[in-house]
Amino acid sequence: MGKQDEITLSQWIENLQSRGRYAFSLSLLATELPNYTEIAARSALSRLTAKGKIISIYRSYYLIIPPQYSSKGILPPALFLDGLMKNLQRPYYLALLNAAGFYGASHQQPQEFFVVTNFPVLRTTQKKGLKINYLSKKDIPETLLESKKTEAGYLKVSNPALTACDLIQFEKRVGGINRVSTVLNELVESIKPEMFSNELLTHVPVTALQRLGYILETVVENELLSNTLYKVLEQRDTVFFRTPLKTTSPIVGFPINDRWKVILNTEIEIDD
Repeated sequence: MGKQDEITLSQWIENLQSRGRYAFSLSLLATELPNYTEIAARSALSRLTAKGKIISIYRSYYLIIPPQYSSKGILPPALFLDGLMKNLQRPYYLALLNAAGFYGASHQQPQEFFVVTNFPVLRTTQKKGLKINYLSKKDIPETLLESKKTEAGYLKVSNPALTACDLIQFEKRVGGINRVSTVLNELVESIKPEMFSNELLTHVPVTALQRLGYILETVVENELLSNTLYKVLEQRDTVFFRTPLKTTSPIVGFPINDRWKVILNTEIEIDD
């Protein structure tokens, strides 16, 4: 296939873009442009990639790069994550600092993106300065997710309570317990007591809930949320085992918070 076919493929991509689509799979291309052989399609796609018109973000899944993003050569994840995960047939949600940002609780725009999905583990996506990390959980709790409107459709994001729990559970991935506490100090404004549901508690390790409860009570000083969490755990006859506030520090010789059974092996400071 020659130059004329590349124009045809270009026109097909432009048509997708005009319909608000920012990505496509090779299987969609094969379905809608059946005259293309796989070799011809890959050749044309390579030429368009070299021109910066498209980029392969994951195996046979391509992003369309409109003029406003041509200098970066990549799209913001909010524009393609939902489509990518559907293409991979994976449940997912945007998590941690990225999710907190949707609730106005992120001090700065993080350079890395964190997406929670199921097993098997997906390898990290790194393209054009963009990094997407995939965290795996056995189950993805659909009832604890919110749909956020984007330019390209919708994006699944953890609700404020699940976001708080994940920040505690994966605190090492986002800069440590001080940074997490700083974000939680703002995130609490979006957490409603009823969000501490049985569904949430089923999906979060008890040790993360203990540390969250301690931070809510003594650092953020939100009595309503800390008491609600404690009561719900109490109703479930939850057993607390001693757990360190900072998981990477020594735990011997430090005091223990009586209520939450948290070993106070660090002092938390919240940034203004």
